[in-house]
Amino acid sequence: MEEKLDLVDFLNAFRSFFARPKPLAIEGDINLHYAYIQELRNYNFNTPPQVDALDTALQHLRKQGVLSIEEIFSFIKIIRYFLYLHSIEFEGKVGEWISSIEIPDEIRQIEGYFDEEGKIRSQVDERLLALENALSHTKEQIRQKLQGLLNTKKLQSYLVDRQIHYINGEEALLVRGGFNHVLKATVVGRSSAGFFYVVPRDLSNLKDKEADLLSQIEEIHYEIQKRISSIFTKWLKFLEFINRQFDRFDHYQARINFAKAKDLALILPKNDHKIVLKNFAHPAIENPKPVSIDFSKKILIITGVNAGGKTMLLKSILSAAFLAKYLIPMQCDPKSHIGRFKEIIPIIEDPQNVKNDISTFAGRMLAFSRLFQKNDALVGVDEIELGTDSDEAATLFKVILEELMKKDIKIAITTHHKRLASLMAAHEDVELLAAMYDEEKGVPTYEFLQGIIGKSYAFETAKRYGIPQRIVARAVEEYGEDQAKLSELIERGSELERELRRKNAELQKELDLLQKNRILLDEERSAFYERLQAEKAKLQALYKEAIDEAKAAIKAKETKEAHRHLTQAARKVKNAKIQKPEPKELKVGDEVKYKKTKGVILGIRGKEATIEAEGMKLRVPLADLKPTKIVKKKEKSKVKVSPPSKLSVKLDLHGLRVEEALEKTDKFLSDALMAGFDEVLIFHGVGTGKLARAVRELLKEHPRVKSFHDAPANMGGMGATVVEL
Repeated sequence: MEEKLDLVDFLNAFRSFFARPKPLAIEGDINLHYAYIQELRNYNFNTPPQVDALDTALQHLRKQGVLSIEEIFSFIKIIRYFLYLHSIEFEGKVGEWISSIEIPDEIRQIEGYFDEEGKIRSQVDERLLALENALSHTKEQIRQKLQGLLNTKKLQSYLVDRQIHYINGEEALLVRGGFNHVLKATVVGRSSAGFFYVVPRDLSNLKDKEADLLSQIEEIHYEIQKRISSIFTKWLKFLEFINRQFDRFDHYQARINFAKAKDLALILPKNDHKIVLKNFAHPAIENPKPVSIDFSKKILIITGVNAGGKTMLLKSILSAAFLAKYLIPMQCDPKSHIGRFKEIIPIIEDPQNVKNDISTFAGRMLAFSRLFQKNDALVGVDEIELGTDSDEAATLFKVILEELMKKDIKIAITTHHKRLASLMAAHEDVELLAAMYDEEKGVPTYEFLQGIIGKSYAFETAKRYGIPQRIVARAVEEYGEDQAKLSELIERGSELERELRRKNAELQKELDLLQKNRILLDEERSAFYERLQAEKAKLQALYKEAIDEAKAAIKAKETKEAHRHLTQAARKVKNAKIQKPEPKELKVGDEVKYKKTKGVILGIRGKEATIEAEGMKLRVPLADLKPTKIVKKKEKSKVKVSPPSKLSVKLDLHGLRVEEALEKTDKFLSDALMAGFDEVLIFHGVGTGKLARAVRELLKEHPRVKSFHDAPANMGGMGATVVEL
């Protein structure tokens, strides 16, 4: 697959971001993985350390085996990395996930046994500390002994240099041939120049001591390995779990860091088979020209100029689907829409070879025969007519493609068969795409035009790639003007047919929109009628309540009692509830709406009705039906409230007694409130001030008076009061 789609180098570059080799696919819900990746890319964190695969080590633990130091340290590196992740304040789903990975205390303790290089610390065992000190002392003695030999006079002529070399873990001197005359030594290697690496025999005692110390250290290390392996076996389930979680995090970080390093986009595949690419660039092309295509239909037929990018476009479509399937970043607009496919099947290479013992066409037929057993697949076929007669192939592949269209398969093909393309163009589920050619410059543009059958430009391409002009001219002459016109007619006929279908589709779309708008208008009209009825009911309630309280206020003998009724009237107006209009009683012949369908009532029985909708008779509950035509309801008796006529905003109390003036003031305020006045003027004069004080006391106690004050000088001054209601 990777080779067929030219993705080998790109995917190898992606794999280099893994902490250890693993498959491209992430096990589990791809939508959940995408959500975790999107959250993680908001944080900065160190990349995980390089770790060996631990499947074999886990298998040893299942069999009570003893792990090597390297295997144990690989587990320790994973443990340390998750301890590091715990120190980052992740939030959301990532925070919950990381915090759920709790590392047992016994495992944490083992983590402290190793230094950063993976060596067991001397402090783990007292014997180790003593042995390592002794080993260090012995090594120093060996070094001093060698330094002494380097300074020996008789050895100077045989020395190549004055360095101590480490060959296979042993300290050695580099000498010329004939050294055995002056030095008893063992040869442990030879240099590229033919010199000898030797270990002097005088060091044998020290070397034996060194070997003995190393052996004792190895024994203690093995004891520690056994102890750690025993603890690891106890926590085997945890180690299996954290090993999987490490791979999961590794998948996430590799995608995030690869996308950042290459400036790529991560696209989540959708739960459909639609492919709409925007500015996609295939990674195998240097200085690519991004392509944008709409592959929403079941079959895409790509025609057009030779060497115009048809095959690369085909590979781009399959590559985009492949990369999206495995959540691998790609160079593409994030707004692209890429469907999800169970299988991606490229039929690109010529199957003919000696090993397969099969012809080109037979190999293609074998590949197509397998497609009839496939479902939920994206298929790419390059040069579909390869290997057989073009006229026969056009008819054969037309029938094959028509049968495959009935299955859950999406197919993109490249072809030079104009006849095949024109035959398939009649189908609604077939999209045409043509590779374009710049006739002025004589080169392909590597751009594609949707909806037409492209010309191959075989003669122009032959000339461009070195075929002599005279040969091309002769071929053009033999091809003939009539044949060229026939090709143009085929292309033009197909184009006109598709244009007609496109216009029909647009008209149908407009008709559907008009029908939808008509339904919406009917619904809005019904809703408006209901709101209107509700508002009328509300106003009736308001007026009735206000009138009842106003009447009670008028009948009340005492001023305070009247004020109480007026206050009550105001409160009732404020708290009045909307009375919903009574539902219309449905009858036979009424036009009604049932869910999203409109129909007419044919009959009513009990709580059910029989309706005719879209040519079908349905029996449905009456409660689920809504009238679609507004029916005028009989006018109900209404109470009409008329504000007092000839009402003024001024009241003159001159010459009245206090009791008579207060009664008149109270009535004046009530009338003003009902009339909706915001401000009135009361003339009471100055005199002794008795009437003015009485009026203002009344105003203080009145619940609907907001404030009052002396009138301006030009309106009566202290002899009048302005009242705000």
